[in-house]
Amino acid sequence: MAEYDHIAVEPISTALGAVIQGVDCASELPQSVIDEVRAVWLKHLVVFFPDQVMTPEQQLAFARRFGKPAEYPMVQGLDETPEVVAVVKLPHEQYNFGGIWHADTTYLQVPPIGALLLAREIPPVGGDTLFANMYMAYETLSEGMKQMLTELKVVQSSAKAGAARSRADRLEAASAPEPDVLEAAHPVVRIHPETGRKTLFVNYGHSVRFQGMTEEESEPVLSYLFRHQTRPEFTCRFQWAVGSMAMWDNRCTQHNPINDYHGFRREMHRVSIN
Repeated sequence: MAEYDHIAVEPISTALGAVIQGVDCASELPQSVIDEVRAVWLKHLVVFFPDQVMTPEQQLAFARRFGKPAEYPMVQGLDETPEVVAVVKLPHEQYNFGGIWHADTTYLQVPPIGALLLAREIPPVGGDTLFANMYMAYETLSEGMKQMLTELKVVQSSAKAGAARSRADRLEAASAPEPDVLEAAHPVVRIHPETGRKTLFVNYGHSVRFQGMTEEESEPVLSYLFRHQTRPEFTCRFQWAVGSMAMWDNRCTQHNPINDYHGFRREMHRVSIN
C-alpha cells in the first residue's frame, strides 16, 4: 500500500533526500498535496521536484505554501520578484556562490526555515550539490560531547572568510557596496519546532566561536564538529537537470554546491522561506 495518496516518493539515500514525482509546483495544488509534500520534507529533510517549468512568480507562490518568502540579506533579487535571487556563476569566475558547507544565513537572529532552489541553466558536467543531515550529526556524538554542547551558544557571522569570499563575484558583478557584518548567537543544540528532534546547529560557513569564548579557545571543538557533521554517511548528492527544484529544511541540514565546472555558466533561482 502506498504511503502517500497524491505523490510518489523515491529516497535517494538512507541519510536524507527524496525525489517527489507527480507534482506540478507551478499549479494551484490542493492542500492535501501540500500536506503530503510537507510530511515528506520533514521526514527526508531535502526533497527534489524534477521537470518543473515555472516563472519566478510561480516559484514564489509555491514557497508561500510553506512559509513566508524573504529577501536575501546580501544579494539583490530580481526586479519584479525581489525574494527570488538569481544565483549565477559565469565561466570566468573562480568562486561559486555559497561554495562551502553551510546552513543558510545563520548569522540572522531568525534564520530561514528552508529554501527553494530551481535550476535554470546547468553546466554539461559537474555542479552537483551535497546535503548533510544534522540530526544524525548530533545523534552520533558521544554522550560527553552532547552534554558539553547543550549549554553553549555559537556566534555566527556573515563575515567569516570562506562565506564572504564565495559572495565576492556576485557583489562585484552587481557593483554592490561591501555589506554590513551581521552576527547572531544561537544554541549549538537546537530542537526542531516541528519534529521535536535535536539538531547540531554549527556550520563551517558562518560559525566563528562559542559565546563567552575566544576564537582560539573555540577552534578545536568547532573544527572537530565541522569534520564530524559532514561525514559521508550523513550526506546525499544531487545531480541537477534544467527544471529540477530542491527544497531543504534549513533547521536540520547543511549543503555544499560543488565548484567543479570552471569555464561553464550555471544559473539557479533561489527563494528563502521564513
